[in-house]
Formats: sequence, C-alpha cells, structure tokens
Amino acid sequence: MHGDVLRRLINAREEVGLSQREVSAQMGMSHSFLSKCETGDRRVDLMELIQLAKLYKKPIQFFFGS
Repeated sequence: MHGDVLRRLINAREEVGLSQREVSAQMGMSHSFLSKCETGDRRVDLMELIQLAKLYKKPIQFFFGS
C-alpha cells in the first residue's frame, strides 16, 4: 500500500482509540495482522479494508482521499 494510505490506516485506528491487537482480534486475525498491514509488510485486501473502515467509522474513500 502507498505510504499515504498506511498513514491514514494508523491515524484512523488511533482516532477511535483501538490498539493493533484489539483490531486484529475483532477481525479474527492473528495479533500481528494489523502491525504488518500498517508497516506495509502485508497487503490489505478490499474486504479487509471495508472491515477496517467500519471499525474506524470512516467511509472507504477516507483511505484514498487527497
């Protein structure tokens, strides 16, 4: 993922006050899932991004806006 998208993922998570572990658990993923996504070591697929947007209470467009 592009650096701007990664920063938006981190910022959105922090705005709702969730840890990486909390988000990973809510998504049914391993504890390292979100850490790898936020560092760019793992790609986020569309369905995961939709889940993240819901958890973070953001429209999907938030992650791609300018």
